[in-house]
This record gives sequence, C-alpha cells and structure tokens, in this order.
Amino acid sequence: MNARLQRIWVLVRLAVALLVGSRFGWGWGLLTLGLHAGVLALGFVQLRWVNRPAPGWGQLLRAWAGEVVASELAFSWRQPWREWAVADHLPAGAGAGVLLVHGFACNRGRWNGWLKRLRAQGVAVVAPSLEPAFGSIDAYADEIEAGVRRLLAHTGAMPVLCAHSMGGLALRAWWRRHGAGHAAAPRVITLGSPHQGTRMAALGLGANARQMRRGSDWLAALPGLDDVDAFWTPCDQVVNPAETAILPGSRPHRVDAVGHMGLVQSDEAWACLQQALQASGRQTALAGAASSLSTPRRI
Repeated sequence: MNARLQRIWVLVRLAVALLVGSRFGWGWGLLTLGLHAGVLALGFVQLRWVNRPAPGWGQLLRAWAGEVVASELAFSWRQPWREWAVADHLPAGAGAGVLLVHGFACNRGRWNGWLKRLRAQGVAVVAPSLEPAFGSIDAYADEIEAGVRRLLAHTGAMPVLCAHSMGGLALRAWWRRHGAGHAAAPRVITLGSPHQGTRMAALGLGANARQMRRGSDWLAALPGLDDVDAFWTPCDQVVNPAETAILPGSRPHRVDAVGHMGLVQSDEAWACLQQALQASGRQTALAGAASSLSTPRRI
C-alpha cells in the first residue's frame, strides 16, 4: 500500500509540474517540482528554536541539502518503484542475522542500500514492509515476529534489530507482545526513533501518528528495551525536540549535520551495526563450542 500511494504521489507531482511548465514556462515547472525542498527548509529552520542547544546554521544547511537528496531518493524512487528490488537474504552457513524495520509512511525499499551491503557480506537479512500504512503500531508486531523467527531458524541466534524512526516503537510493541517467547533479549539499534514522542506527529495522519504524539497514553504504556543503541541528531526535522529520540537507559549516539532520513546513510550507524554483528557472531561461536563440549562422545 505504501508503494502504491507513493507512486501516485510521484505521478501527481510530475503532472502538476508539466502543467505549470506548459502554461507558464519550464523554469516554473522545475520550480514547482522542487517545492518539497522549500517545505523541508522550514522544518530545519524551526529547529533553531525547538532544540537546546540550537544547531548552527551551517549544520542545518548541510543537513537540509543531504535531506533533499535522501528524501527524493526514498520517496520518489526506492520506495515507490524499488520496494522489492533487493530480496531478503538467507545464505547457507550464516552465523548472524539482521532484521531491518522501516518507519512511518515508508516500506522496505528504505533499506535497499543496507540490504545490498549486508548481502555482499554474507549476512542473513530480512526487511519486512509493515502494513497497514496508517494503522496502529501494535499491528506490526506479528510481522516483526515472523521476521525474527525466520532469522532465528536460519542462524540459530537472535538477530540484531535495526529500526528507523517509527520502527523503533514498532520493535518495542513487538517485544511487549512476543518478548516472553524468546530466551534472549535482542541487540537493538534505533535511528531517529521518537521514543519519547515528537511534536511533528501532530501533523501526521492515522492511528500510528497519534500514538507517536508527545504525552500519548499509548507511548506512556510502551515498555523499554534492555540493549539499545539510540542514534539521534540535533538536525532532525521529524523527531524533535532532539532528546525525544533517546530511549531512557540506552546508549545514545549523536550524529551532527544530518537530517531524519540521512541517519540511515550515516557511517556511525553502519559502524555500530558492524560491531553488533561481530559481537553476535562471537556469542554464536561460543554457544556452539559450549554445546559441542557438553555433548558426550562415543568411544
């Protein structure tokens, strides 16, 4: 559903730009097509008053420029047209796995870059598309559980869970429903997740947007997670004030001069995932060695 809605949006934007260009000149048509960049700029400017300490104008400018590119790639190409361009990967002999969980109004195409890189490394990786697009975040728990179970069955170990934006709350909702069925808690990495809600959710549509509002009863009742790296940026035009992306008790990581979508492209987040995979691989190897030693040999 997300991909279909975004394809419609892309075609509407193009149609409006062509109409304006044909009537008033192609320069105006191109300007119409780029209006989203101006709207994004407003989101970054308001951070000068929302976040304390306020990010500098130079940081905001760099974040805005990167976000124009990142959002255009995501919402005009990868998500509407390339949702399934990179398939899930379950290679033989994989000792570690990753579950990638997208955010609000997105789909698995958001992770195409990471999917390609993880496939090249021989890592088992699953990336679901969460539906319904504007339903309750609780509705995504079973789809996440299915992905976790696929990776558990294939690798024998709990996967590393990496989530962008609303996906971090979806993981917490999943753990509330299915956590009792797992022997080990997961290693979790969240990128710009509104763990404490966000002001911008008031502008969103659907039950999931209402759940992400600051002070919502649903958010207050949501449990935490024990082993979390929470990435945040003072230039986040979607999740703000900036500190709302930090889950209490987590390991916070600040990334400067990137916007909300840009966190997925950050080198810091990728390095954290690599470290988590190495730790997961070591634990799996130790568990396998312990199992081998405890198994009596025939003489």
